[in-house]
Amino acid sequence: MRIRVAATVLSGAVALSALAVPVAAQAASSPSAKAQLSSFFANSAPAARTAHATNSAQTVRPKDGIGSISFSKGVVNGGKDIVLGTTTNKSVTATYTATSSSGVALTQAFLWQGTDPSSTDTITGALGTDDDPVCTESTTQTGVYSCKAVFNIHAATDMKNNGVAGTWKLALGGYDLSASASFDDNVGTGKIKKASKLTVDATPEPVKKGKTITVTGKLTRADWNTGKYSGYASQKVQLQYRKKSSTTYTTLKTITAGTGGALKTTVKATADGYYRFSFATNATTGASTATGDYVDVK
Repeated sequence: MRIRVAATVLSGAVALSALAVPVAAQAASSPSAKAQLSSFFANSAPAARTAHATNSAQTVRPKDGIGSISFSKGVVNGGKDIVLGTTTNKSVTATYTATSSSGVALTQAFLWQGTDPSSTDTITGALGTDDDPVCTESTTQTGVYSCKAVFNIHAATDMKNNGVAGTWKLALGGYDLSASASFDDNVGTGKIKKASKLTVDATPEPVKKGKTITVTGKLTRADWNTGKYSGYASQKVQLQYRKKSSTTYTTLKTITAGTGGALKTTVKATADGYYRFSFATNATTGASTATGDYVDVK
């Protein structure tokens, strides 16, 4: 992975020109991205790597002597969920602060899942950056750098395992101007979720006031294993309604998606209006709402 920092940093970093920096990693939840991640963490600080492998609250961090850089304020995608369909291409920004009295020469960023970033055997998912993270030193605080890394995620190639939906960690590494390495495997977290879809059909149309309306539909979500959308059963879905003269939907009832994500329920016709289904987000799947289906009540 190539690293770029502001020119104010490089002026004092001539000695780092010969520093071996890992080859640029394409953003991918793949053996290549895993290798890039584990290579940096495995080779930078063996003593700290042992501490990280314990996965305990006492894990050694950069400020404890690994190097002079400490990382903080990691935020992935502005704190919002990253929702991906089967072919979604999305650029996701991670921001963080790097602090060092010795100056910051280089930084690296990864999104990952697993227990030990130094071992590819325990990394279940990894994403690297295509371009260089950029760090700019504060004009008011010496040694404090605001950094930004961009992850270009391609669902069709990067997300081929349904098991990676959920929480991902932001791992950061870097070198100060004396070429000492620092790293932190969990500076922040982000959630990568599967996109969901809903359909709705309210019948009959038109219908007499007081008669029964049958509302059907289907809840599906992205299946990253197959590259298609599949039925999402046993999930709570709300049936919502708004009058023709209103702009606000109200929830009429909550039902559970059946086999293959099938949805079916009935209501009494009261007035002209729109019916829709709505699904709230959960730990692995993004929210979705169907476009309202209009029913004319006579």
